[in-house]
Amino acid sequence: MPPAPNPRTPKRVAVLGSTGSIGVSTLDVARHLPDRLRIVGLAAHSNWDQLAGQCREFRPRYAVVCDPAAFQAADRSAFPRETELLGGPDGVEKLATAADVDVVVSAVVGAAGLRGTWAALEAGKDVALANKETLVVAGPLVTGLAARRGARLLPVDSEHSAVFQALTGYTAADVTRVVLTGSGGPFRGKTAAELEQATPEQALRHPTWKMGPKITIDSATLMNKALEVIEARWLFDLRAEQIDVIVHPESVVHSFVEFADGSVLGQLSPPDMRLPIQYALLYPERVPGPAKRLDWSALSGLRFEPPDRTTFRALDLGFEVARRGGTTGAVLNAANEEAVGRFLGGTLPFLGIARCCRAVLDAHDFDPAPTLDRLLALDRWARAEAARY
Repeated sequence: MPPAPNPRTPKRVAVLGSTGSIGVSTLDVARHLPDRLRIVGLAAHSNWDQLAGQCREFRPRYAVVCDPAAFQAADRSAFPRETELLGGPDGVEKLATAADVDVVVSAVVGAAGLRGTWAALEAGKDVALANKETLVVAGPLVTGLAARRGARLLPVDSEHSAVFQALTGYTAADVTRVVLTGSGGPFRGKTAAELEQATPEQALRHPTWKMGPKITIDSATLMNKALEVIEARWLFDLRAEQIDVIVHPESVVHSFVEFADGSVLGQLSPPDMRLPIQYALLYPERVPGPAKRLDWSALSGLRFEPPDRTTFRALDLGFEVARRGGTTGAVLNAANEEAVGRFLGGTLPFLGIARCCRAVLDAHDFDPAPTLDRLLALDRWARAEAARY
């Protein structure tokens, strides 16, 4: 007999950053679960050709090319007739707030993802958040907006998804400590002297995850973990002192939560972003999907070791920002984005990334309770300062 029809209405999904690694993985989840997920909108920065191919497969109502020059260059005939092609920040806002969107996947890299996330939350949409910079830059403003609008922030980062899953049924009051795990990146075990001449090619060879260049460099400096500390502070309403980081090269245990009674819960799975993406999109349901399964027979051991905070100084910056709050997150994030760009362009050494961020953070005019406009202004200032460093 044929299977009974699924009575559920598929969730309608918009993907901001559809041509990046998270966006591509999101579309693969949707491809495997067509009865659960329907793509109604896609947005890409400038790769309109790849975006058009995605649109031909998923037939969304909207497609957005964020970069104005790329939008003008885009070949409209490459897109399906039923897909409305939009351009620029206004197009992102229209997509994020559309009435026929249930959940917005925020997967734009960097502070640029803040506008789409903000618009979606303002409209009361659930946001599957892969853009950690949104909370790094404006954590209390973003979480406050979500609470006022009755919208949910559902973490997509594997570490925060692990914490989110372990916390189900509990609150921050039950938690003693959250431990975020990290692979250690391509330079785990290296000394500062060995990293003085590190090249972008070496830094981009991540041992576990396949990610975009900016996030891969952040993993190499441990800035990615620093930003995750800040994100966890706001996402789960924790104090900085409740958060810790441990290096776990196998990337199988994605994070731990230690509770007041001494129990420790962790979440294990292969390093496959499709699992946390699916969990965020279908929460609280768990259904079979495309993510890999653990092969217990091949799992010979799990290693854990403290991070080298002397060599990888970015991590201490993350804890400092998590403690101080205010304008520090916006400044650190902007300085880091600019510094990573300079490293990839050959105008800043690898260890100079953290030094540059330290200098810009020290130079800024701290405000403990900034407005969104003030944060955006400091974002621009910090980028200029890092460019001159």
